[in-house]
Amino acid sequence: MDKNHQERKNEEQIQANKEAWGKISKEHYENFKVQLADKDFKLNPMVEKELGDIRGKKILHLQCNTGADSILLARKGATVTGVDLVPDNVYYAGKLAEDFGMKDLQFIEADVLKLMEIHEEEYDIVLTTDGVIGWLPDLDQWGRVISHFLKEDGFFYLHDGHPFMMIFDEEALDRGELDPRYPYFQMTADYDPMIGGYASDAKEAGNYYWGHQFSTIINGLLKGNLYVTYLKEYDRCVVGMGGSKADEKGLWYYPELEGKLPVVFSLKAEKKR
Repeated sequence: MDKNHQERKNEEQIQANKEAWGKISKEHYENFKVQLADKDFKLNPMVEKELGDIRGKKILHLQCNTGADSILLARKGATVTGVDLVPDNVYYAGKLAEDFGMKDLQFIEADVLKLMEIHEEEYDIVLTTDGVIGWLPDLDQWGRVISHFLKEDGFFYLHDGHPFMMIFDEEALDRGELDPRYPYFQMTADYDPMIGGYASDAKEAGNYYWGHQFSTIINGLLKGNLYVTYLKEYDRCVVGMGGSKADEKGLWYYPELEGKLPVVFSLKAEKKR
């Protein structure tokens, strides 16, 4: 497949994702509005610990969905710009910010891979968390975008599903079984006829998800002249899964697989000097 054809196909798949996510934006807004009203609702505890003190920091939050985490970051004293592909996500993110009287927030509708075409700022921290990079087909361009918006003394932060864990069939995992369904070295997107399920009811809406190798992530950052300064892997995550149970911190894990497989990972990266 030639490069132009692949780019056109990627654009079509991204458009399908944009439409699919728009179908659950309102439910995400309603769900997160209830959660944000609870004073005990906080960031993913792994993310909160690893980010440290962000008071006074200027943050670019990529793939922000309907803005719940953007608001939680702003509540910790940061000035936040959230970016999302989906118009309804951006609308409801702004509505959430208004609902809770948040001032140090703005939201931009954009494909993050094309963000440089419409936005010009520099940030202390660029971050993206929890189920995000699989919606991007090109991590080389992703690395360039991150670098472009990052201050010379800033850092990039990523927390997401571990690429190795992504190869296993979800229903088998719910039973505590390991069934490799998605080839680790596959370069094309997987199709799913349903969207949602963690903060909304699942709905029929075709969407595409790219499984990335760990090397693809690291090489994408290198393309942006970024080097990894921190890397940590975990056997649990912040979203409840079928067959999993919560620990004392509210993180979910598979009892049969505890301590055996990496479920999520975090990394930080800085610009090469």
